[in-house]
Amino acid sequence: MDYVQLGRTGLSVSRLVLGTMNFGPQTDEPDSHAIMDAAHDVGINFFDTANAYGFGAEHSYKGRTEEIIGTWFAQGGGRRDKTVLATKVNANMASGDGDVWPNHHKLSAVNIRRSVEASLKRLGTDYIDVYQFHHVDRATPWDEIWQAMDVLVQQGKVLYVGSSNFAGWHIAAANEAAARRSSLGLVSEQCLYNLMERRAEMEVIPAAEAYGLGVIPWSPLHGGLLGGVIRKERDGDRGRSKGGRAAAALADPEQRARIQVYEDLCEKYGMEAGDVGLAWLLSRPGVTGPIVGPRTRAQLDSAVRALGLDLPEEFLTSLDEIFPGPGPSPEAFAW
Repeated sequence: MDYVQLGRTGLSVSRLVLGTMNFGPQTDEPDSHAIMDAAHDVGINFFDTANAYGFGAEHSYKGRTEEIIGTWFAQGGGRRDKTVLATKVNANMASGDGDVWPNHHKLSAVNIRRSVEASLKRLGTDYIDVYQFHHVDRATPWDEIWQAMDVLVQQGKVLYVGSSNFAGWHIAAANEAAARRSSLGLVSEQCLYNLMERRAEMEVIPAAEAYGLGVIPWSPLHGGLLGGVIRKERDGDRGRSKGGRAAAALADPEQRARIQVYEDLCEKYGMEAGDVGLAWLLSRPGVTGPIVGPRTRAQLDSAVRALGLDLPEEFLTSLDEIFPGPGPSPEAFAW
């Protein structure tokens, strides 16, 4: 396993990030524990979760995923010490989306304090390595947010702060406000970024690079669309293509044709489509590592293969032709 520093920090993290969103709703506790053990076995030390993860299936609920990670830590064996743990704050944690009291979501100082204490309890730990703002809060001033985070850092409950789903100017505003307080500021940004969705290249990734943030792409295979979805459909394994983003894209003749060309190119070079999608992200400037969210051990093993995949220059050029990026801003939208 290769390791890189997370943004401008001295923290070393693996080039694959274990996403845990499926733990609870899709993957039961014993299998989730086995996947986390397997991740450590192959050298993955960076685990990502969120306080709201865990909902979506019978006997699942918001916070369930953090609880599963907490029971895994409780088994000992150095599991917590070996793990760089990232979780998130912002979500409405009430049982129903409409059942929320004021100050029980977003990034007010009171909700940050409430949320971190609840996450620490569920996770069974006394500190969070990277505490991430799940979304921007347009109503709360940055001075209030950073004051709350500075207190948590001083208490040792949070070591670093990251963001998720921020625009480029949000990253700039957050870190300029932090600098005025002599705070470290954001050190990472999680964004939707993959071959099919490259808008982050316009402003988000340049802002992250300028301010020294590590980029952590989520949905690296765009909901399964870059994982050989047409071949799997042909072989009778529809998997995630049954609904959502994948189903909508496959129903669009133009999108389907692009995906088919992509799969044909991968086959021509003797590569698995899913491996290529991850390897492409690993080759991009500023990317720390993509988040992989396996539901099974086999899916984790498949993701690890991408680490040893070297994409030839002519292959990368062909990928750009199939999935062209928007180009840098302001040129991308100004002329």
